[in-house]
Amino acid sequence: MMNFWQDKSILVTGGAGFLGSRVVAGLQSRGCQRVIIPRSKDFDLREKEAVVRLLEQSVPDMIIHLAAVVGGIGANSDHPGQFFYDNAIMGIQLMEQSRRFAVPKFVCLGTICSYPKFTPVPFREENLWNGYPEETNAPYGLAKKMLLVQAQSYRQEFGFNSIFLLPVNLYGPGDNFDLHTSHVIPALIRKFSEAKRDGIKKISAWGTGAVSREFLFVEDAAEGILLAAEHYDKPDPVNLGNGQEITICDLVNLIKELTHFDGEIVWDSSKPNGQPRRCLDTSRAEIEFGFKAKIGLRDGLRQTISWFESQMLLQKAPDHKAENLHLSGNQPR
Repeated sequence: MMNFWQDKSILVTGGAGFLGSRVVAGLQSRGCQRVIIPRSKDFDLREKEAVVRLLEQSVPDMIIHLAAVVGGIGANSDHPGQFFYDNAIMGIQLMEQSRRFAVPKFVCLGTICSYPKFTPVPFREENLWNGYPEETNAPYGLAKKMLLVQAQSYRQEFGFNSIFLLPVNLYGPGDNFDLHTSHVIPALIRKFSEAKRDGIKKISAWGTGAVSREFLFVEDAAEGILLAAEHYDKPDPVNLGNGQEITICDLVNLIKELTHFDGEIVWDSSKPNGQPRRCLDTSRAEIEFGFKAKIGLRDGLRQTISWFESQMLLQKAPDHKAENLHLSGNQPR
């Protein structure tokens, strides 16, 4: 598909972030010569005037909307209003103005948090509307879900070509390792690695460990997004994942093994577990645009741990504060 990208101008919101930087690199490797990466200090996507100015200046052939205000269970619980408003208004403003500017294609990234709390496993796209999301991240999940409604209604009324992707929990090198705003994998890697370095023999883990999750390596996620951008033009949402489920207890023990931590794990059952189970049916992505994840969890964790521990040798792990998460390109997990 090299010729597909060569003459196109692609605007990637969140293009400097964890996921976005991989999508940008993928575009460049495919021969795309004009990638626009708006920065929040220059273009606040919550403001209509900023969005209009961005589209006037960039005139994109495609928008890949990855920008989000994101965080783990703690951050979602602390900032439900911010997470709802910022994510909803950014997407709504951007999609509306993209329609008005006749942008040929709009790729919108949703979230697995949009699924009902008690969705049957594996999650199938047709189950998306069968209940209310898990309470701790429902505002974020519902804000993103409204963008699916917008995309489908704009396609029906205006013929606007917008597609909607539902990625599972992402992880990988360069993730957010701040213990308050990060998600489960980077938080555990940081706890185990720093405890090993400092000689600490006990760490805490949230919840009971009984809930399950599915994880997608960030490089695989970027490839799935680009394949969908190239090949998919339908209104139905599409899951992006690897279809492999693991309990948090097993995940904790796996990261403990890979970080060579020999201390004790204490489960803090006063902390929320989140959604009981998460695992996707990924068959639609494979059928529609040939996406199949390549990096297994053990290999992906090794790469992520190696990256983080190399950063520890250079400096204290950077903290990504919640107020700096605008246009991050990350996804909640």
